[in-house]
Amino acid sequence: MTNMQLTGSEQLQERFGRAVGRRLSAGTAELPYHVTERLRAARVQALAARKLEATAPAVVSTGHSAALGKRGFSLWRIASALPLVVLVGGLVLIHSIQNERRASEVAEVDAQLLTDDLPPAAYADPGFAQFLKSGR
Repeated sequence: MTNMQLTGSEQLQERFGRAVGRRLSAGTAELPYHVTERLRAARVQALAARKLEATAPAVVSTGHSAALGKRGFSLWRIASALPLVVLVGGLVLIHSIQNERRASEVAEVDAQLLTDDLPPAAYADPGFAQFLKSGR
């Protein structure tokens, strides 16, 4: 990449990297050969890693839009969506179980009210609570 294609912060990083490189290279004349060879190998690895970072991903068509990413089927996309699918499925299951329990509780109370000796209107009578408190 040339300096024309870099933004301001990227140019600053590039200048800083070159200054550090010059400073590190200045003291290599006094170092033993095996140390300079290790430094050279490390620089080659760092440059190779930087070149890999600089490569842009392919533009992928997704329906009516384009996105940056890899082409084709990706197992990682499915694996990353799997926890969300499991979570939503669990929430739906919990909701349905709660609804069933609530319905069975309401049905049990209704069955007890309808099979009791007292008519349902007696429970709504304001004097019924007083009758229960008196213990007759």
